[in-house]
Amino acid sequence: MTPLVSRSEALMGTIVTIATVGDAGDAVTRAFDWFRQVEARCSRFDLSSELSLISAAPGKAIPVSDLVFEALRFALHVAEVSGGAFDPVVGGAMAARGFNRHYLTGDRLLPRTDLQADATFRDVALDARDKTVTLQRPLTLDLGGLAKGLAIDLAARELAPVRDFSIDAGGDLFLGGQNDEGQDWTVGIRHPRKDHTVIEVVHVSDQAVCTSGDYERGRHLLTPGSGTPATSVASATVIAPTAMLADAASTAAFVLGPADGVAFCRRIGVRAILFTPDLERHEAIL
Repeated sequence: MTPLVSRSEALMGTIVTIATVGDAGDAVTRAFDWFRQVEARCSRFDLSSELSLISAAPGKAIPVSDLVFEALRFALHVAEVSGGAFDPVVGGAMAARGFNRHYLTGDRLLPRTDLQADATFRDVALDARDKTVTLQRPLTLDLGGLAKGLAIDLAARELAPVRDFSIDAGGDLFLGGQNDEGQDWTVGIRHPRKDHTVIEVVHVSDQAVCTSGDYERGRHLLTPGSGTPATSVASATVIAPTAMLADAASTAAFVLGPADGVAFCRRIGVRAILFTPDLERHEAIL
């Protein structure tokens, strides 16, 4: 049996652990570098990030990298198909509720006075030819609902030649191939009301597993429009081919609530397991 080789780093506000079946050499280093790149480009807490530069210049066409352009294009697509439940312009509301401190420096973002409460994701215009982003109204972009998933997918692409590996970014996972016992990977879904307890187990291979829960950083998932915390779901887990899809879909399902969240996941073709605050279980089965 080939042993697992594991390495962890503090990145994107969490602990990222990459494990490979056998030594993967420089591929692991390159995989970790993607987390740094995504964080540097997509953080709303870093005023020099591409995302922050867009938010700071409403009305101007801001050229961006392919990475940021595709992330925003995907975010706007999920926002559209989820009816706005996934909200990439929630940054202002998040900051207003106190989620405005950089996790590394502790610095707080200065409150913006120009934001318009009725701005939506439809106020973000993308130009695919010139690779520019224009905010048609003042707003604050936030890709927190998919940035970790994007970084995981880019890291998984680096590790694809290794075949058998796992990436864990604070509970958002991609499991490649098989584990060190030659079996599909076993993933425990955290119990939303009991620490250090698993409420359900799933077995996956070459898939991502991402969970949004009301125990993560307090009540940080907000209902678009009202800006108040979504409360009808305690935990939403999505199993999907990519982590960016699983990450965004779990956020949308959490906000939509149990019935609409399951319907949404069925519509986009991903498996989902949702628990309400009373631990009532709902599932979207493919």
